[in-house]
Amino acid sequence: MAADNRVIQYGLGPIGSAVARHCVDRQGVDLVAGVDIDPAKVGKDLGEVIGLGRSLGFTVVEKLSEALTQSEADVVLHTTSSHFDIFMPQIIEILEAGLDVVSTSEELSFPWLAHPKEAAEVDEVARRMGKTALATGVNPGFLMDSLPLSLTAICQRVDGISVTRIINASTRRGPFQAKIGCGMTVEDFKGKMDAGHMGHVGLPESVGMVFHTLGKKLTRYESDVEPVVAEQRVKTDYFDVQAGEVKGLKQVARGYIDEGEFMTLTFIAALEAGEEGDTVRIAGLPDLEVKLEGTNGDIATVAIAVNAIRRVREADPGLVTMRDLPMVTFW
Repeated sequence: MAADNRVIQYGLGPIGSAVARHCVDRQGVDLVAGVDIDPAKVGKDLGEVIGLGRSLGFTVVEKLSEALTQSEADVVLHTTSSHFDIFMPQIIEILEAGLDVVSTSEELSFPWLAHPKEAAEVDEVARRMGKTALATGVNPGFLMDSLPLSLTAICQRVDGISVTRIINASTRRGPFQAKIGCGMTVEDFKGKMDAGHMGHVGLPESVGMVFHTLGKKLTRYESDVEPVVAEQRVKTDYFDVQAGEVKGLKQVARGYIDEGEFMTLTFIAALEAGEEGDTVRIAGLPDLEVKLEGTNGDIATVAIAVNAIRRVREADPGLVTMRDLPMVTFW
């Protein structure tokens, strides 16, 4: 692997811009281009667009092909959409350009249960081109799948796994607060939920990765989303939520084996959520409980995407997951 990994940042929203800024500061990584379809960003210096505070000497382009006329590259950091119908053509384009890809697209993190046909196509293209595709992030990618899987290494028996993530959304960016329904009426929240537009994306992928890795047969999957309603006014830099309005959400996903419930994932994100943190519990021999404090989702997602570059570039061709790679660490 080359000393410097030449990186194209594909997608320059809040997370993509943060990834790009980290690439500029990171030793062993050379940010060579930025791609985004937003006409307000195209043609502007990449340093300006990502909020770096200085010029990088090259402009944001609309297409990957244009980026490759600016510079050769080794890997694309891809941060556009959570959903296959939007990101799949982009992933295929990246691979067919002869580039490895690390994506934050949740549905790509373990797609063989919900999207087997699309997963097979991505894998075929990657193998044909001799390149590797990975999707990762703090969740899915770490907290609710690869971390508990790693903890089972010290277990003689695993009877069940539960993970709870609580996020105090008051400290998060505006788009995240909007994503969890802040300021909506309960009726509007339930309407969006019924339409499938509310809730954290990636819980089925985490359940799928854990079940498949442990050799468990997933007989049933359930996911419930409910609003967290403000009991009193809550004001942030982005929302002024009145009592009775939505200030966040609670989502619980359950995976079952023949004998009953085996895995429970609880995701709570709300303004003034209280005790923020992540808890992993494993029932078995021995019983384990691991608590993490300080896991900032944005910082962690940026970190794991960049830290995964080394493993992806060393990996065999194909569509891989976090459980397939040697341990991803800071480097």
